[in-house]
Amino acid sequence: MTDDWDARIDAVWADDALDDQARIDAIEALAAERPAEDARALFERAGAYDSAGREAEAEPLYRQTLAMGLDDSHRTQAVIQLASTIRNLGKAEESLALLAAEYDRRDRDGMRDAVAAFYALALSSSGDDRRALAVALDALAPHLARYTRSVAGYAAELVHAPQRMPTANIGEGPEPRR
Repeated sequence: MTDDWDARIDAVWADDALDDQARIDAIEALAAERPAEDARALFERAGAYDSAGREAEAEPLYRQTLAMGLDDSHRTQAVIQLASTIRNLGKAEESLALLAAEYDRRDRDGMRDAVAAFYALALSSSGDDRRALAVALDALAPHLARYTRSVAGYAAELVHAPQRMPTANIGEGPEPRR
């Protein structure tokens, strides 16, 4: 049942013809097939409301989902989505704390890059654009065909040498920018 259910959930998310309410209705119908305490079904419901711009309805569902427990991949997705939701609801500091913890917890895998993207957004929302750029560049660096080491070095310098912008020669730069 799980493989078929997952495929049907994926099909709802992939169906661009659905409007927000139709997507919510379809996800709600699929979630109703599972027990009320099924964290994955609750996660999909939260995502449907969130995707429709109904963050205030999604937030408690995400929190309940995380309290119930999910497999590692879906847990990370739920943290990202809750953090993004609460950032949009004006809770930037809580969003930042959730994402910082997840960023530090994740290995260098695809989900860490996803966490990094939302962590960078939360950092920027909290006024730390320099750190946001460093996190984004650090996530990007391993995917570059060339300049991986340089971009990673620049990302580190953004954090560790906050008075200047990185230069081509890591550690050697002009006078601090004002």
